[in-house]
Amino acid sequence: MEEIRQEVYSMPLIGDKAPSFTAVTTQGTINFPKDYEGKWVILFSHPADFTPVCTTEFMTFASMMDEFTALNTQLIGLSVDSLYAHIAWLRKINELEWKGMKNIEVTFPLIEDIKMDVARKFGMIQPNQSTTQAVRAVFIIDPKGFIRTILYYPLSMGRNFDEIKRIILALQKADRDHVATPADWRPGDDVIIPTAGSCGTAKERMESKDEDKYCLDWFMCFKREKK
Repeated sequence: MEEIRQEVYSMPLIGDKAPSFTAVTTQGTINFPKDYEGKWVILFSHPADFTPVCTTEFMTFASMMDEFTALNTQLIGLSVDSLYAHIAWLRKINELEWKGMKNIEVTFPLIEDIKMDVARKFGMIQPNQSTTQAVRAVFIIDPKGFIRTILYYPLSMGRNFDEIKRIILALQKADRDHVATPADWRPGDDVIIPTAGSCGTAKERMESKDEDKYCLDWFMCFKREKK
């Protein structure tokens, strides 16, 4: 009996190097991550072209392109549809109007993934949801090619794009200033400084007169952001 071999991919995790791939897209062939070295990347999948939830998402992402570009962030979409279906759908999106968004032109690459090669590498095909469509996955990848955030949404629910942008802002803030961001953090809010690593440091922090910093307890200290 001929042995049937099936390639098995493990789902990448936060902190892993993002799987590499070459793919045909609506903006030409891309080589990931080589083509995006030095940039943040939002790689996101959607179940299918010409579906209503996905259409609202693409209109929203495309309308926010300038905001993400200003954050040195590249958008890359993916579904298991053909390149021709992608092109036809994006042309139709340009004709629609929703929530004041109209004449929307999607200029970020949308991957053709008919064989599901990229989707499987990133765990975007989840059999208990669908064996023929990708779930709504979001991978936020840093300029060194490491996965920093993973979000998964069910097929029926559109994503929160303000939150996706907030994640980029928070990760960039944490990397730049070596801090952490508290619950519901927004730019300009106070940030958390790393927990004290010794009794001496903890005591110093609690007794500090530095007006830019304050502690609720030895393990929970904040830095005030200058307005």
